[in-house]
Amino acid sequence: MTCMKQEENGRLGLSTRAIHAGWEPDAETHAVKRPLVMANSYELPPSVDWETVPFVYARDLNPNGRWLEELLAALEGSEDCIATASGVSAINGTFFALLSSGDHLIASQIAYVSVRTMLLEHFPRRFGIATSLVDTTDPEAVRRTLTPQTKLIHLETPGNPTTAISDIAAIAPIAHSAGALLSVDSTWSGLLTQHPLLLGADIVFHSLSKYINGHGDALGGAILGAKALLDPIRKFAVKDMGSCISPFNAWQIMRGSATLPLRMPRHCQNALRVAEFLETHPKVAWVRYPGLKSHPQHALASRQMDGFSGMLNFDIRDPRQRPELLRRLKLFTHATSLGHDESLIMVYDDFSGNEFFRVSVGLEDADDLVEDLEQALVLM
Repeated sequence: MTCMKQEENGRLGLSTRAIHAGWEPDAETHAVKRPLVMANSYELPPSVDWETVPFVYARDLNPNGRWLEELLAALEGSEDCIATASGVSAINGTFFALLSSGDHLIASQIAYVSVRTMLLEHFPRRFGIATSLVDTTDPEAVRRTLTPQTKLIHLETPGNPTTAISDIAAIAPIAHSAGALLSVDSTWSGLLTQHPLLLGADIVFHSLSKYINGHGDALGGAILGAKALLDPIRKFAVKDMGSCISPFNAWQIMRGSATLPLRMPRHCQNALRVAEFLETHPKVAWVRYPGLKSHPQHALASRQMDGFSGMLNFDIRDPRQRPELLRRLKLFTHATSLGHDESLIMVYDDFSGNEFFRVSVGLEDADDLVEDLEQALVLM
């Protein structure tokens, strides 16, 4: 077997790409799986052409990181990919690479907390980059916020932690007509249920720590898009700022990615089952899940996504009982993060002081998850 060429990706099925892209037998040992390469430097030829030497120093690029990039590019359908130390380093590193003092950035007001902190505190106060956080579920609100200095529009869809859905295809021409780029944090989609590049986005981000790894045991991030756009981002964010992914994390995530096409449908199915149960329970005040018709952007999510992912929100009628619910649950672990094989639950807020449960529905049997929630709710 030889490593898949990029032109082959489009004609191969998703599961085939997840298993074969980026992989080939080890040239030295002929092991079926590529090895974990922990070296931090690599032997160079006597006369070095720096443009063609693949590996020089592990901070710049390491073999496991590059193989992971090839796999993710094949799955996302992008020309290139940059693997980074975390999802936050992917996003904020890209912002720093693309923006300068005096520029303006528009972003979703519902966004990952560390990204919000960068946009609301560090950029305007320390670096002279103006930022506007708007309700990107309303494309016209995005249009009204444009200025001549707008260089980038950043969407997080589905939004963390509220499951808000922004219309990528509607906002892409708004960005491009203003000469701005459109980036999308697509982490909550699990990569397979949403295709931002096909909808007009220029850059896609993923926290690889979540669904793509899928087992809650590795950190990583990804930046995907055209090579010409990603090359200067790679130099600044990875080589100059040092936000490289470790070989071991890259190896772990690549191993987990092979089962992503099997895992994501199960996450989606389980989440819908749990959401439908919660929506009918008398002690539950409300439920938000893009797969429910009651979700405010259900119609958009149905057009934009190939599945509704495994994340949902809900709250109980007596918020004082939240700690008791968490105490009584047996299968849902009270922990942060998402996209793991096990189900997770935490109390979050929407950045306006409104608290609720954020649930990452895992891969357990759906009947067991429903039964666990039911016994916890009944006994409260």
